[in-house]
Amino acid sequence: MTKPEPTLLLLLLFLLSCACFTLNNAHSTTILNVWPKPRNLTWTPPYQATLTASNFTITTTTPHHNKHLSAAIIRYQNLVRSEHHYPLVPPEVNISTNLPPLEFLTLIVQDPDAALVHGVDESYTLSILPSSAILTAKTTWGAIRGLETFSQLAWGRPTCVAVGVHVWDSPLYPHRGITLDTSRNYYPVKDLLRTVEAMSMNKLNVFHWHLTDSQSFPLVLPSESSLAEKGAYASHMVYTPEDVKTIVEFGLDHGVRVLPEIDAPGHTGSWALAYPEIVTCANMFWWPAKGDVLAAEPGTGHLNPLNPKTYQVLKNVIRDVTTLFPEPFYHSGADEIIPGCWKTDPTIQKYLSNGGTLSQVLEKFINNTLPFILSLNRTVVYWEDVLLDATVHVSSTILPKEHVILQTWNNGHNNTKRIVSMGYRTIVSSSDFYYLDCGHGDFVGNNSIYDQQNGDDKNNGGSWCGPFKTWQTVYNYDIAYGLNEEEAKLVLGGEVALWSEQSDSTVLDARIWPRTSALAESLWSGNRDEKGMKRYAEATDRLNEWRSRMVSRGIGAEPIQPLWCVRNPGMCNTVQ
Repeated sequence: MTKPEPTLLLLLLFLLSCACFTLNNAHSTTILNVWPKPRNLTWTPPYQATLTASNFTITTTTPHHNKHLSAAIIRYQNLVRSEHHYPLVPPEVNISTNLPPLEFLTLIVQDPDAALVHGVDESYTLSILPSSAILTAKTTWGAIRGLETFSQLAWGRPTCVAVGVHVWDSPLYPHRGITLDTSRNYYPVKDLLRTVEAMSMNKLNVFHWHLTDSQSFPLVLPSESSLAEKGAYASHMVYTPEDVKTIVEFGLDHGVRVLPEIDAPGHTGSWALAYPEIVTCANMFWWPAKGDVLAAEPGTGHLNPLNPKTYQVLKNVIRDVTTLFPEPFYHSGADEIIPGCWKTDPTIQKYLSNGGTLSQVLEKFINNTLPFILSLNRTVVYWEDVLLDATVHVSSTILPKEHVILQTWNNGHNNTKRIVSMGYRTIVSSSDFYYLDCGHGDFVGNNSIYDQQNGDDKNNGGSWCGPFKTWQTVYNYDIAYGLNEEEAKLVLGGEVALWSEQSDSTVLDARIWPRTSALAESLWSGNRDEKGMKRYAEATDRLNEWRSRMVSRGIGAEPIQPLWCVRNPGMCNTVQ
């Protein structure tokens, strides 16, 4: 018997592979699963697919010198060749015997040297024709988004890719991110890298790294090494300058900015292990039997704005952090100033007895730090408290709108409206919708709230910000709700937040994914269809598929439905 020709053998394998997808499942679809959903994607009949060549290559039309673009090309070229993803509900494709294998994806980048900064162009167009595929982007970062989309349009073994596909895509919001707290519990570097990698898969672009807090100071700083030496949980639970460089470079390779936060003057109890003289109420019980509460949660300590040494230390910290992180935004925290903590200090007591106020104490802190941060060519991000807190806040006159961004986390739409109506840009992280740690109970011990026999606490999960925020809650949140057109322009985007009182590397992936995928789509292309209706029903089926692919890529995303629901689309919906 003669051996079949190689081309014929490949075709037979392709037919068998793609045909098996349909035969093994009672349901199939002509909807291509891409997450986040592109702004505009068309797949023209007869809904064809073709093989990708075994030596499939991504090529650029002109030479470039961007190492991050080169890294992305190699990464996606290898992914398309080797992923062999099997959809849970396969696309229903028509196989044409005269379609040749796709050998190249041609990449055209108009400005490959554009820096990854807020507002950089992330748009791209993608056309996959029977004989060619072309991806065009203005910048490297748009190219990375388009490469991700192309990778999701390939599946099977051998790998086939949909053809007759045209995509135009661009994000609705320029700031799409995750806040991760690495102070309350420590995360190894490998977990942070995996999180950044998953962010890129979901077209998220800001890793907001909440580095330090009252519980620990894990960041090793050359000018203030004692802060980590004494303030970290252990010598191996630190982030060295080399670690930071690894994470920052990895982020750039994946189109993700790494935005550092050094929260101050509150949330600084860990600083007292190195500098007890600049921290008020350190190492005191947070909720004394008598008198004022000293902290928002266990772990007391605020920097003392009236002590000149505070600024000697803090300016060294800020200078080192801005050297380690090239990101143009610097997050300075300034949230949850607890009056009782500052009042324990004799210097502040004297200041108050002479007619001063705690708001003026905070104003001294801002006036001594904000100009210094600006001198380092940074835009400053504060939590909303610095302006909106009912007890301790500063006037807008010392927070220049052109240099300050406020991140909102309380009172949902109301605080967003308050911020933008005053002319400030805002990043939305509403605890009512975007806090991923909520609903897992509370972490304080000896808590009588759990001694309930009637289940009264079941609705909030024992958490101040309960209940648990489901992916639907995240997906359906409209961050510009109730704003007029001019106010809406000041909403830069949003971030989910994982505070780590009850999270560490053992639960990291499941806490974040796929709920953060819901944020990713709502901020990239919105949560509504072309008729303006919420598309959460259709999104459910695609998110099931996307979660499956993320798991196959090594991301421990939790399931959102039983597999039966996935295999029977629509059967698990409710009647609306």
